[in-house]
Amino acid sequence: MAEPVVQNTETVRIFDTLTGTQKSAILMMLLGEDEAAEILKNLSPREVQHLGAAMYSVQGVNQETVNDVLDEFLTIIKQQTSIGLGAGNYIRNVLTKALGGDKAQSVLSRITPAASERPIEILDWMDARSISELILDEHPQIVALIISYLDYGLAADVLTLLPQEMQPEIVRRIATLETVQPEAVRELERVMQRKFKQNTTLRASQIGGVKAAAKIMNFTKTAMEGRIMKSIAKDNKTLMTAIQDNMFVFDNLILSDDRSLQTLLRSLPQEAMVLALKGADEALREKLFGCMSTRAAANLKDEMEALGPVRLTEVQEAQKQIINIARKLSDDGTIVLAGRGGDEMV
Repeated sequence: MAEPVVQNTETVRIFDTLTGTQKSAILMMLLGEDEAAEILKNLSPREVQHLGAAMYSVQGVNQETVNDVLDEFLTIIKQQTSIGLGAGNYIRNVLTKALGGDKAQSVLSRITPAASERPIEILDWMDARSISELILDEHPQIVALIISYLDYGLAADVLTLLPQEMQPEIVRRIATLETVQPEAVRELERVMQRKFKQNTTLRASQIGGVKAAAKIMNFTKTAMEGRIMKSIAKDNKTLMTAIQDNMFVFDNLILSDDRSLQTLLRSLPQEAMVLALKGADEALREKLFGCMSTRAAANLKDEMEALGPVRLTEVQEAQKQIINIARKLSDDGTIVLAGRGGDEMV
């Protein structure tokens, strides 16, 4: 009878720190190039970028960790009745169960063949600077429409690269977008055809809105956020308040469940945590400390004490950094974030 394999502590530690995306990256690297390429063809542009970055980050993991990831994957597969790769209904059902109806539909609209023929989708494969240069000379409404189609993090990067005087107007237009009718999309497609020389199928689209503007603002720097919100408030204070109310801010973490917070805390840089908690509400501090081991909480408190007074801007940027990480984990389906008013931010 074979003796049980005893894992070393370091291997267990590495495995416990791996995110779901990094585990997927390890599995991808176990496949042949052709098989891996076929899988990538079925992912959205942002998913490809996240997975590709994860593949670089796990290059140095040891064989024991790889075996652990493979064992976990096989255990999950054994619990399924079938894999069903490539089946439209299967993909739709899995996404709906994992992400909920609204987010699943959003992802499907990006990765299904019908959607991929739209010229606007080419932007997802471009970097922020290229997109900003591409749309700089367009009408603000066209710019707002295009930015509304982008992943929120990419949209924030594009917004940052546009002229400062233009930024509040773009955010205001995004926040007041609702259902975009075919005639408006037709004008947008004309712009894209001019850029990429392609045809496309038109349909009414639900893009933009206060929530989209808020999510884009979540990814901007604190100073930029304050300047844009102040400018919007001059023309429409109600709109500014609506955007703020839909933004996910650091204090909202107190509404999230302990399991999600524990996963988030394992993904955060220690320096950012120390700075962010220096300016946090006492109730939030205690909740986060309660999601750590007694030793980790004590170490963090000691570091906060030793740090002494810090600038408010440093605290705000650290909190923003943590929220960006939290939103990425939420978008990956790794954690669930609860927003203001009990609304789920996914």
